[in-house]
Amino acid sequence: MTISLKKRKLPIMLKLISKILLVALALLVTAEIIPGVEIRGLYIALIAAVILGVLNLVVRPILVLLTLPINILTLGLFTLVINAALFGFAASFIEGFAVDGFISALVGSLIVSIVSTVGNRLV
Repeated sequence: MTISLKKRKLPIMLKLISKILLVALALLVTAEIIPGVEIRGLYIALIAAVILGVLNLVVRPILVLLTLPINILTLGLFTLVINAALFGFAASFIEGFAVDGFISALVGSLIVSIVSTVGNRLV
């Protein structure tokens, strides 16, 4: 008898839903930890997770390409500024999701990135 330790692949839709739920959970955790980030419930967190996913898919690569010289000079640290800007931008047009300032957006985007990366590795 052999035991297979291979990781089973999830269907694409189930994987997408699990990633959205992980980001929503990360947003809720961030709202509890960071005093400058506020989210009013799970529904708003799910909407914010979808919006952040779309922004990261469409806008982020364009911004990274446009700011490539600055990114090279700062050894990639300017990407943190781009992430914080997208985090704050998403909060600016989602009612129920608020970010007080740049530092809150920076720390919030870092926490969301770390929690979602760890969660995605486990799924």
